Amino acid sequence: MGFPSDRRYTNSHEWARPDGGKVLVGITAYAQESLGDVVYVELPKVGDTVTKGQTFGVVESTKAVSELFAPVSGEVVEVNAPLSDAPETVNQDPYEKGWLIKVSPSNAAELETLFTADQYQRVVAESAH
Repeated sequence: MGFPSDRRYTNSHEWARPDGGKVLVGITAYAQESLGDVVYVELPKVGDTVTKGQTFGVVESTKAVSELFAPVSGEVVEVNAPLSDAPETVNQDPYEKGWLIKVSPSNAAELETLFTADQYQRVVAESAH
């Protein structure tokens, strides 16, 4: 399983991709595979503030309910609204159409503290054992 190299990753399996001064956030293919079929996504509202390492929402699947943890701190400037009607998009396309929120980061340097794709690949490999 490969992970896109244009983004950074957390040990709780979220990804963060720079996007024109903002940061797009989602969950990894590994996370959505572990969860199984996603049936509901609870996300913050535009204007809410998220804090790196703190929960910002919930993904509910046929197997479990999992909290989402913010990879960076900042203000939510966009939410992927179509997910409320089509949460399965997270399973089908976790890196593009299945993104969760867009954040205006309060500290852009936080992004650099996250795992690179290669580092995250090792985290996933170790957690599989």
